[in-house]
Amino acid sequence: MQPYHEPVPTNFTSGPVRVRVPATSANLGPGFDALGLALALHDDVAAEVTAQGVTVAVAGQGTGELPTDDRHLVVRAMRAAFDVLGGQPPGLSVECVNRIPQARGLGSSSAAIVAGVLLARALVTDGEARLDDSAALRLAAQIEGHPDNVAPCLLGGFTLAWTEPSGARAVSLPVADGVRPMVFVPAERGLTAAARAALPATVPHVDAALNAGRAALLVHALTADPALLLPATVDRLHQDYRAPGMPGTATLVKALREAGVAAVVSGAGPTVLALSDPPEGFEAGTGWQVWRLDPDGRGAQVARGRLGHAERDPVAAGRKS
Repeated sequence: MQPYHEPVPTNFTSGPVRVRVPATSANLGPGFDALGLALALHDDVAAEVTAQGVTVAVAGQGTGELPTDDRHLVVRAMRAAFDVLGGQPPGLSVECVNRIPQARGLGSSSAAIVAGVLLARALVTDGEARLDDSAALRLAAQIEGHPDNVAPCLLGGFTLAWTEPSGARAVSLPVADGVRPMVFVPAERGLTAAARAALPATVPHVDAALNAGRAALLVHALTADPALLLPATVDRLHQDYRAPGMPGTATLVKALREAGVAAVVSGAGPTVLALSDPPEGFEAGTGWQVWRLDPDGRGAQVARGRLGHAERDPVAAGRKS
């Protein structure tokens, strides 16, 4: 018989905490479900323990669409983290300023999950002792279902993520100076579940072998030799299978690559990520917003206090044209 141990009570901090979380692009071509890159476009989220109830205020992307109660993904992630941390608070007040487009392949759900996990940890007095960064990554990946977006969101930089029996693990590597990410964001949305449903159960051995080599080359290209980004971003595991469901994305990726640009589908799409500059005069066509986004080397950042004036501005963080 195991000895009985009285549960350690959860003590909550007073006052608000806030977190800034970056957008992310996963897969990066051949690195399906493993490679990710943090980008300098940020959501800001603040939370505070209250006496009762749950309130969620949303500004920016998703306003009027996202739930403003316990169903909100930030709150759901906080609840999951509080369970790990030892107990639920009596109430919560959450404020979200969203700049990451929803359902476009730029990690909006991972940003919400990482924000929720880190906010919950910061609202518990000994939260970091109970839930360190490794455990936070495992929990975030468990909620998301895979680690390739939550890893760069949490750690920043260029990440390699994998899953062991104990859960997700990841390492972050610095991005070479010559990597110049640009995203082409369409108006239409995509769903990760639908994109995954388009993938076959098996792929030819020759395609798997090609992707293994190109994924290895991509690690070198992104961290040391950006001149190799075009051959390093060749993929045969997922992009061609998903192309019929997002023909505009596939057409733009093809046009960019034919122009010598290392272009890939960002995550499950429909956004296109280019890792080098398009040639002068290149036209993406109508219906695309084009943003220059630097790599984000810091990852999620937590601080005490409410959101400041700039953080409350939905267009103030990181977007560059």
